[in-house]
Amino acid sequence: MKHTKFGLWVGAAVLALSAGIAAAEPALKLATLEGGTVSWELDTITHYGLDEAHGFSLEVMPVAGKDASAVALLAGEVDGIVTDWFWVARMRAEGQDFRFIPYSKAVGGLMVHPESGIISLADLKGKKIGIAGGPLDKSWLILRAWAAQQGGFDLAAETEQVFGAPPLIMQAGLSGDVDAAINFWHFMAKMEAGGMTTLLPVAQAAKDLGLDPETPLLGYVLRGETVDEHPEIAKGLADASRAAKDKLSADPEAFARLRPVMNAKSDAQFEALKKGFVEGIPANAPVDAEAAGRMLELMAKLGGEKLVGPVTELPAGTFLSF
Repeated sequence: MKHTKFGLWVGAAVLALSAGIAAAEPALKLATLEGGTVSWELDTITHYGLDEAHGFSLEVMPVAGKDASAVALLAGEVDGIVTDWFWVARMRAEGQDFRFIPYSKAVGGLMVHPESGIISLADLKGKKIGIAGGPLDKSWLILRAWAAQQGGFDLAAETEQVFGAPPLIMQAGLSGDVDAAINFWHFMAKMEAGGMTTLLPVAQAAKDLGLDPETPLLGYVLRGETVDEHPEIAKGLADASRAAKDKLSADPEAFARLRPVMNAKSDAQFEALKKGFVEGIPANAPVDAEAAGRMLELMAKLGGEKLVGPVTELPAGTFLSF
């Protein structure tokens, strides 16, 4: 009898363990920039269990930069990354299958000090502009196109440019080492808190050029095979992302919890970062492929193959919708 009871107990334990293993959520591993704004959303997803609530287990692999995340994805070390859809379009044009789930429509802009006397882009002639990134930075290209269309002058030829990492450009702008600065939105939030003002938002310049500022630029990028083999995971990520955005938009405590990792040096910076994040939340709707195609056409014209590779029109299947 004792042996029988023991056997039943062991059998029950094995069944329970098997059930637990079977019930484990499939893992999704993402490589993301360490300390980047997307980490706020991913931290929110895992802290509140939004991944498990939507059928998967999120694993995050921090990387040092955008290129490192792309290398990890191409090498098969991760299932996805966060980058712009121009990269996805380029990869698809080259025969590689990646898909894009919108994350943010937030873009940067050109900032100046109020006392600088610079009230239009024309006033930048002969001035020094600090630009986060390189000569192919998309914000810089759009602002160049705007200056050519609206003012009839070549912003690159009429100014001196200093290219650098976002933190360096922020400091150069705040210190006055450059007359104007083009930076990413979250650094702009800190620059605004430091007294600088936005002369021309990239979103406004894009709109004036006939582009749709509602087109999300950044998103979660997954392997096509991951989406095809596990469509429920792709949808789960999209749903968890939206749930995290809703949480951060509606619950002040959710953002307060993140403050230590947001690198906000003051209350003003913290509030500006919150505001910028929420304003960058894209519509909960499919991406307008026609509008994205117009943006891609402009980027191809301005940046050429160095920016978008061989792609000349938006490849079908770039954007995921559910």
